[in-house]
Amino acid sequence: MASTPAPPQAPPKPTWDPRRPAPPLPWLRPTIRIRLTLLYGGMFLIAGILLLSIIYLLAANALNVGSNLPFKIVSGGVTSDICKLSGSELPADELNHALNQCVNDQRQHALDNLLSRSLLALLGLAIIAFAFGYAMAGRVLSPLGRILRTARSVAGSDLSRRIELDGPDDEIKELADTFDDMLERLERAFTAQQRFVGNASHELRTPLAINRTLLEVHLSDPGAPVELQQLGKTLLATNERSEQLVEGLLLLARSDNQIVERKPVDLAEVAEQAVDQVNGEAEAKGVTIRGDRNTAVVQGNGVLLERIALNLVQNAVRYNVPEDGWVEVTTEIQHGHAVLTVSNTGPVVPAYEVDNLFEPFKRLRGADRTGSDKGVGLGLSIVRSVARAHGGHITAQPREGGGLVMRVTLPV
Repeated sequence: MASTPAPPQAPPKPTWDPRRPAPPLPWLRPTIRIRLTLLYGGMFLIAGILLLSIIYLLAANALNVGSNLPFKIVSGGVTSDICKLSGSELPADELNHALNQCVNDQRQHALDNLLSRSLLALLGLAIIAFAFGYAMAGRVLSPLGRILRTARSVAGSDLSRRIELDGPDDEIKELADTFDDMLERLERAFTAQQRFVGNASHELRTPLAINRTLLEVHLSDPGAPVELQQLGKTLLATNERSEQLVEGLLLLARSDNQIVERKPVDLAEVAEQAVDQVNGEAEAKGVTIRGDRNTAVVQGNGVLLERIALNLVQNAVRYNVPEDGWVEVTTEIQHGHAVLTVSNTGPVVPAYEVDNLFEPFKRLRGADRTGSDKGVGLGLSIVRSVARAHGGHITAQPREGGGLVMRVTLPV
C-alpha cells in the first residue's frame, strides 16, 4: 500500500519586522557611520597614546631622573630658593645629597608637566579626530543613504524611483547601478502582472457570466425535464464555484501589492457592513453574531478592508457548530494599532494546523472544512495578503472548546 505523501510545511514566520519602530535614542544605534567614526577616532587615539608614551620615555631617559649629578661639591655653601638651600656651610655629603634631590625633583616636575600638557593636547586632537571622522564617514556613506531612501520608496510600491547616483565609478556606484537595473526589471514584471490581471479579469469573467445566464434561462423553462433541471442546477453550482475561484484569485493577485492610494477607513464601519451581509446566512444556520465595535480608523483601501472583515465573518459563520453557535466581532485600538478580532465557536482546530489555513487551497482536514458549499479555500489567503498590503498582519489561535480567534492588526 502506497504511503500518503506528507503535506508541505508552512513557511517559517519572519523573525524580523520591517515595520518595527526605531529605537528611542538613535545615537545609540550601531550604525555604520558610528562604527566608522569609532574606528577612525580609536585608531588615532591609539596612535596618539603610543606616540605620547614614546616621547615620555625618551624625555625621561634624556633627563636621567633618579641619577646623581655629574659633579660633587667638596666644600662651601649653595643658595637656592627653589631647593630651599641656604648659603650656610654644610658637610659635603649632605650638600651633594640635597642638590641631587633638588635636581631630580625638578626633572620629575618637568616630566609631569610634559605628560599633563600632552594628555590635554591628545584629548583635544582626539575630539577633533572623532568629529572629522564622523563628518568624513557621513560623506562617504551619503550614497548609501540615498540608496536606502530609494529602497524605502520602492517598499511603498513606487517602482518608478531610481537612484541615478553620480560620482566616481567605485563599488558604491556599481551597487547603485545594479539596484537601478533590478528596479527596472521589477517594474516591468509588476506592469506585466497588472496587465495580465486586467486581461484575465475580462477573459475569465465573461464566459462564466454567459454560462450562468444560459443556465438560468434554461432553468426558468417550466417545461424542461426533471433530469435536465437537476443537471442545470448542478452546472449552475459548478459555474458559481468557478466564478468565486476566479474572483478570489484575481483579488489575491491584486492585493499582493502595497496600497498606494490610502484613505481614512473606520474598521468598525467595515465590520458592521460585513456583519449586515452575513446576517441572513447566520440566521439560517442558527448562529448569533455579537460583539462591541469601537471606532478604529486606519489608512487604507476601504474595499479591500471590507473584504478582510467579510471573509473572516463568513468563515466564522460557515465553520461553526450546528446548534447554539456564536460569532464575536470586535474592533478597537490597542497599543497604537487598530485591531479587528473575529472569534467563533466551531470544531476543534489543532494548533499545528493553524498556519496551513492561510495557504491558498489549504483547509483543515476533515469533513467540516471540505464541503464544496463553503468556498474555494482562498478566503484566509486573501485576508493575509490584504493585511500585509496595508502594513499589518493576521494571527489565528485555537479557542478552548473549539473554534478560532482571528486577530487582524493594522497600523493607524
